[in-house]
Amino acid sequence: MNSFLISSLLFFMVLGSAGLSGAVSGNGEDPGPEALSRDAGAEQEQYFEDEWPVEDAAPRIADPLEPVNRLFFQFNDKLYFWVLKPLSLTYGFAVPKPVRTKVVNFFYNLKTPVRLVNNVLQGKVMQGGIEMTRFMINTTVGVAGLWDPARNWFDLEPGEEDFGQTLGTYGIGEGIYLYWPVLGPSNVRDTLGLGGDYFLNPVSYLGMNGETDEVYALKTGETINSTSLRIGDYEDFKKASFDPYSAMRDSYFLRRRNNIGK
Repeated sequence: MNSFLISSLLFFMVLGSAGLSGAVSGNGEDPGPEALSRDAGAEQEQYFEDEWPVEDAAPRIADPLEPVNRLFFQFNDKLYFWVLKPLSLTYGFAVPKPVRTKVVNFFYNLKTPVRLVNNVLQGKVMQGGIEMTRFMINTTVGVAGLWDPARNWFDLEPGEEDFGQTLGTYGIGEGIYLYWPVLGPSNVRDTLGLGGDYFLNPVSYLGMNGETDEVYALKTGETINSTSLRIGDYEDFKKASFDPYSAMRDSYFLRRRNNIGK
């Protein structure tokens, strides 16, 4: 029971902070296009790579809960600096960068069902076929996804799709802006989309077999590993933003609207 509580607490603290640190890409020691931006992450989100919108170009965003959202933003900000960053720095010191890069690739390959199903649901059947082909090549030749020969040898690029985007393509509106104290920036539609992606993620089914401790440990390790490869991105984002909360909110909506429009 104690290990369960400790694992649960650490997982939710780290995962919430990961919403702040984003999912910015970076290759390991390996040359070539083994893109770390594929960590989902992502699923987790690439907030800090986006070009921050100027005031005239800022999208119209419904944010009636802004006071509460700002409190949660500050909460996650402290979690990043007090929990996630120290853990990730320690982990990065102990584990070589090429190994951490391969771990990112492994988890990205494991989450193929999320991208595959959502591509098909959006009518992107060809891209869905590419995802299936990538999975077969990378799981076998790429040794469980540690390498990405599908991209490096055959130029098969992944298509980043999730259930929130799928709902958007069917005309479901984004709703109001929500900044969750655990998950980070979102909106009503994307929050609902998380449920669909949860059931498409193979890791989630470990918990259904009663192995909840293993699930929390696995997801916590994934988050710490990916964050260790992008230390400094969130710090740079804050320095470049007059109002980090507004900058993250505007960038999130612009990126999500652009993804759904593709």
